[in-house]
Amino acid sequence: MKYYQCPVSQAIGLNTYSQDCGVPVSCKRSASLQPVRSVHFPNDIVFQDCVRQGELERIGSFIRAKRVNLDTIYLSGMAAIHEAVLSGNLECVKLLVQYGADVHQRDEEGWTPLHMACSDGFPHIARYLLSLGADPELENDCGEKAADLIDPDNKELLELFGLAVND
Repeated sequence: MKYYQCPVSQAIGLNTYSQDCGVPVSCKRSASLQPVRSVHFPNDIVFQDCVRQGELERIGSFIRAKRVNLDTIYLSGMAAIHEAVLSGNLECVKLLVQYGADVHQRDEEGWTPLHMACSDGFPHIARYLLSLGADPELENDCGEKAADLIDPDNKELLELFGLAVND
């Protein structure tokens, strides 16, 4: 439990009066400590935030301690690997895969991590996922393949999928 020291009157610049003005004083000169409420979040919520922020050491700690399941679909509709891809953090994606995250994991709309890498324009992540055998032919619930989601201006992704148009 955290405690904060109540400031003394001189520390906050209050004038002391010799007369009693009738206003109760809640802060005494003695260093009284007051408890502060603490809030605890479920492991999944904290873990998901760590993935979004790319906190690799904390992610590894959660997984090694078996405090999370990498297959969990969070309230966002995505698993941890999807969150890592959306953050654009290749090192985080690699760490999750190292600990067993599935490169074919689907979110609640059938999107794989490769769909997200293509949709959000992360060729370095798409290349990594493909090197691990991510299937570019898988379709999401709308019948779209990962390549269907590539921005036409993203030449690197287009070339990766053999869709580059020669100018």
